[in-house]
Amino acid sequence: MPKNSRIPEQSWLDGYCIEKDIIRQFVAMPLGSGYSAEEQITGDAEHGGIQIIVYPMKPEIFEKRFPKIDLEEESRTRYPMASPNVCYSLSEPSFDMGLAPGGKMHQEIYDDPFDFDDWDQNAGSRCFIHIANSLMWRAITGNNAPTVPFTAKEYTDHDLPWFDYYDDNSITLDGSSVLNKMKSVIQKGHEKCENPLPKNETLAFEKIVKIKPANQVREGVF
Repeated sequence: MPKNSRIPEQSWLDGYCIEKDIIRQFVAMPLGSGYSAEEQITGDAEHGGIQIIVYPMKPEIFEKRFPKIDLEEESRTRYPMASPNVCYSLSEPSFDMGLAPGGKMHQEIYDDPFDFDDWDQNAGSRCFIHIANSLMWRAITGNNAPTVPFTAKEYTDHDLPWFDYYDDNSITLDGSSVLNKMKSVIQKGHEKCENPLPKNETLAFEKIVKIKPANQVREGVF
């Protein structure tokens, strides 16, 4: 990350923030099945996937807060501008997966350290991320989808570590009352007499590595 990057101190985000320091994990589910957050909140299965919108800091605010950083020169040196009007698309796309709320997990979601008005809300840029199921993966790549990922139990049984990130200097958010009303995939499955996640038992984690902002998670031998 270039030295001129200024973003809220959130190293990763694994789910929907429903309570203070508690999330429900992201789980990919078929759109239209009633499990996704979009369907539970809006009642419609229209978009699916993920939408991310990014707002730049207002130039005058940036110059005031960080007067010694040459943003324009840094951008030219590290990140050359991409060619304009370039668009990549798939023929006959199918966006039939959405993100549903899964099991609860401890995770701190940090408040933005900057003021709300510091960001230029008229210059946002939105990115749509579409989730491909195994059939769509094969249609896009011509290859079979990667192997099924480890379950939490398999991961733990192999004595692999779990990571707990915390920042003593940041303020954590309380969570969304709207998101807290959503039902997990398991709860919705019980209502529908379905078992969508058969290998989803609750676990007690023993090997937890605590990391702070100065730490970095790198590949290693465990």
